[in-house]
Parts: sequence; structure tokens; C-alpha cells
Amino acid sequence: MSTPYDSIPTPMLAKAVDAVPAADSVPGGLCYEPKWDGFRAIVSFDGESCEIGSRSSKPLTRYFPELTDIFTRLLPSACMLDGEIVVRAGEPGHERLDWDALSQRIHPAANRIRTLSDQTPAMFVAFDLLALDDDDFLELPFSKRRSALERLTQGLPAPIFMSQNTHDVELARRWLVDFEGAGLDGVVAKPLAAAYAPGKRLMLKIKHHRTADVVLLGYRVHKSGSGVGSLLLGLYDAEGVLRNVGGASAFSDARRLELVDELEPLVQRDERGEIVTGETERSRFSSGKDVSYVRLRPTQVAEVRYDQMEGSRFRHTVQFFRWRPDRDAHSCTFEQLETPVEYDLSKVLL
Repeated sequence: MSTPYDSIPTPMLAKAVDAVPAADSVPGGLCYEPKWDGFRAIVSFDGESCEIGSRSSKPLTRYFPELTDIFTRLLPSACMLDGEIVVRAGEPGHERLDWDALSQRIHPAANRIRTLSDQTPAMFVAFDLLALDDDDFLELPFSKRRSALERLTQGLPAPIFMSQNTHDVELARRWLVDFEGAGLDGVVAKPLAAAYAPGKRLMLKIKHHRTADVVLLGYRVHKSGSGVGSLLLGLYDAEGVLRNVGGASAFSDARRLELVDELEPLVQRDERGEIVTGETERSRFSSGKDVSYVRLRPTQVAEVRYDQMEGSRFRHTVQFFRWRPDRDAHSCTFEQLETPVEYDLSKVLL
């Protein structure tokens, strides 16, 4: 006899919109939650053992032993939870999410995983309930799934939390501004009458959209071997040093080829006329990948769209918007970037 725990479904997704929509903008209405910046995870606990699946259906179980231990000891009954794995950092009263610490938790060595589970323990923020005991909740409307989630998680201690939830659109719009200071990623609007739809973009996400003027450092050749795959971008720090802050990609086939010709006058060449190349710093995520790039003279300025910073780098790949021939490269500094007002993470967690 099959049970809801025989397989872990693909998470339900969200499509991006420009602004927080009104609560009555979809049939049945919307509610709103913070958008957590961590690893999306579905926790499947059959009453005895626990498995954690990722957004890409890859297992995360081995990387978070402290969470699987907590789930098996503290969850009151068999259940399947949708939520986010996050790591907090900072002194009490000044805490925020720490993406770098979270990303380091994905490590091949078992002894390193054990060490990190003690040094940077993860938390789980639940925001949906997909099954409870022998009952499959996927076909239930979100309003009922949320109510059942609240009953299930009531009284559970840290590191299990339940995401805040509101029907007040004005409060959600304040969250979009305030919660970024705690490292959160935006706001999600959820249709109250919708069933859970694995892999479908029925929810709405609202993230921060900003622009910055950056210096072009170089480009990587597309994986096809033809055209520009991505642009490497830089900003000048307070000491006047040009720092690599990330990249822009997602160009069409035609645009990739056009960029090669546009950037040719900027390509650095040695005394023999050969193209000068460099390599970006490797990480465990780039292991085995080609990290070489064509160096460009740092004189070209581009305007890009981004959502947020993580330390001194763009948190995600940015979008190229336009060239800025009117800007001097040395004017592209970190000072132009908007700095969110600090907000204590403990005020966000329930």
C-alpha cells in the first residue's frame, strides 16, 4: 500500500512580479510570507526516519545531520513539510541570515559535515504542510494546509520555525523593505484557494530590483565555444582597488556573437598580439569547470540590474541593462550601492 512518504514531490514554485499584489487580485485571495534566502527543502518524516529533498530533487539529508536528528526526535507525528533551510549569524539583537555559511554546508567529506553542523548549525523554517500521518494534503487549498501546519508546529522549539504569514498587503510591503536588513530575499504571495502544484509557478515572488554601474573586467566564452557566455563585473573599493563583484549572463545566441565584436577593441593582448586571459577563484561549486576568461581593459561601464549583495559580491547573477559611455570607470564604486537598514532576524522568526 502506497503512502505519502514513498517519494518526495518537486517543490511548488513562484513566478516573479514587480510589486506586492493586492490581496483580492486572484480568485480566493492572497496571503503573504517573507521570502527566505536559503536552501528550499521538503522534509519527509514517516514516523521513524527522515529524508530531506532539494528543489532539484537531490537529497540534502547527509549535509544536515543536526536537522534530521531534531526532526526524528521532535516532530509529533509523520508529516511532510515544505520550507527553507537557513543559517543565522551575528550577535543577539543583530542577527541575519548567512548565505556563505549555509553554502559551505554542502561538502563531500563526512567529518567536515559533522564539524560544520556544530559550528554553523542550520534552522528549518516551515511554510507548507504536504502530508500528515496517512493523509495526503496536496489537493487541499493552501488556507487549510496552513492552518494544519500551525497546529502541527505549535510549541516546537528551535531550530524548527514557522514562517510568518499575513493577509495585510500593507504589512507585506513593509516586510519587503524591513526584512532585507535581516538577509531575507523579498516577499511571496500565495493563493489561499490553490492546491499544492509540484513544479508549477502558481505563487508570486517579489524581490528587490536595483541598478548599479559596473566596470567590465572580462568575459567568459560560452560553453558552446562560440560567443560571450558571461560578463565579469567589477567595482572600485575605498582603497581604489577594482574588485570582482560577480557576472551577468543570459544572452541570446545572436547577442552572444554580437558581444564578441563589440568587445574586441577592449581585449587585452600581450606583446605578441595574443589574447591575455585570467582565471577567477575556484570554489567547490566550480570544481572541474572552466574558470578562465578573456581580460578586457577596464574602461567600459555597464548598467546592470541586481537584487541584493552578499558581502562584496552580487548575491545572484545580474542582468545586463545597457552600456554607459557617459560614465568614467573609476566612478563605479561600492558607495553607489544601496545598503539595507539592519533588522534583527529574531524579529522575523516565529
